[in-house]
Amino acid sequence: MAAQNGKDLLVKVDMTSDGQFETIAGLRATRVSFNAETVDVTSLESQGGWRELLAGAGVRSCSISGAGVFKDEGTDERARQLFFDGEVPDFQIIIPDFGVIEGRFLVTAIEYAGSHNGEATYEMSLASAGLLTFVAL
Repeated sequence: MAAQNGKDLLVKVDMTSDGQFETIAGLRATRVSFNAETVDVTSLESQGGWRELLAGAGVRSCSISGAGVFKDEGTDERARQLFFDGEVPDFQIIIPDFGVIEGRFLVTAIEYAGSHNGEATYEMSLASAGLLTFVAL
């Protein structure tokens, strides 16, 4: 696989709960993290005293964080409203030459910042809130 443009990693939100996704505008940096908790089933009979893990058990999760500048009134307003209303709409995460992850996410944090001689910026964090699907590109 060749090197990919970071700007091609997109976070999209279902704007009106009708399956029409729009890219959250102004994002400059995005990070996607997949996690799986382990369930330790090590016992005195574990071979050589090595830890044993139970396959397929434990909680799986995905977290997304992004930072950017204000560019689009609609998606900025939607992200802010999702946070204050505690909604968990569908999001799509497009990872170039990898695939599309889709599922429900909760906006867990929004931070706003600005400096006297610079642009206003924001950072946001999302946490998966249910089953995620994956479609390879």
